[in-house]
Amino acid sequence: QVQLVESGGGLVQAGGSLRLSCAASGRTFSTYNMGWFRQAPGKEREFVTGITWSGVITYLSDSVKGRFSISRDNAKNTVYLQMNSLKPEDTAVYYCAAQRPGRSFYDYWGQGTQVTVSS
Repeated sequence: QVQLVESGGGLVQAGGSLRLSCAASGRTFSTYNMGWFRQAPGKEREFVTGITWSGVITYLSDSVKGRFSISRDNAKNTVYLQMNSLKPEDTAVYYCAAQRPGRSFYDYWGQGTQVTVSS
């Protein structure tokens, strides 16, 4: 079992930046692919970006290209989402998720952190 805890969300003005962190428990974090998702009110959950256990970026949504970046530090059991040039449409609850080796879906999810971008 892996527990994921997101932090770093908050209220920011349009054009600003935030860095989200997702801390994982356990000793197997370095074997998991990780992803960031978001869900805005009234909308479906959206896959924002993903990174393999070795640090290869597997996906980046067109809606955030050039503005968001994912990274990880396996020594700290943490994955990050750097968000720059934030827009009001980035307002959502952001979730990190972990995918065990060999799985085609994400097994573990954090509780989410709210990001609100004011215009």
